Amino acid sequence: MNILIISGSVRTGRKSHDVAVELQRRFILHGLVDTDVLDLAIYNLPVLEEKFLEGKNMPTGLSEIKIRLDNADAMVFLSPEYHGSYSGALKNAVDYFWKEFMRKPIGVVAVASGRFGGINASTEMQQLILSLGAFPMPYKLLIPMVQNAFDEKGKITDEALSKGFDKFITEYAWFAEAITDRKTKELITQKQKS
Repeated sequence: MNILIISGSVRTGRKSHDVAVELQRRFILHGLVDTDVLDLAIYNLPVLEEKFLEGKNMPTGLSEIKIRLDNADAMVFLSPEYHGSYSGALKNAVDYFWKEFMRKPIGVVAVASGRFGGINASTEMQQLILSLGAFPMPYKLLIPMVQNAFDEKGKITDEALSKGFDKFITEYAWFAEAITDRKTKELITQKQKS
């Protein structure tokens, strides 16, 4: 199963990307070795003017993002909470695409500098996932006080947060595998009928 973590902050000094790196590390330790991070900060996508169309003059890197989305069996949307919602960079990137998300399981991770861990952003991301025709995982990983979550060596400072990561990965693996297994069975059945 190919898992793509979409790191949805492009802000200078961001802390949420540390969470993406830690999440990838833990997925791999859990045996989900085909896990990659799509860092939106690398691409510097302009505000959407036109949806992705093959052969058109599109922003640099958009074809690469499309390939990575297409190849993903499952995804994680990760965003800081900005003014009660997820980042504009994540929304802008998602708006370029649609079918690349269809019927894929997607987990949600939200971070915040406050105590509530991005609960509003996480709920809005789940709504976004539904609007894309994908499946949002009910269990969410919320990271409160993200500025204190890691020490200077990149290690998680709080045992409860570490356990939260592990629970999220366990729930995600079950959820994503259940959906991808079902999709595989449907493809096999379709091939047998044709």
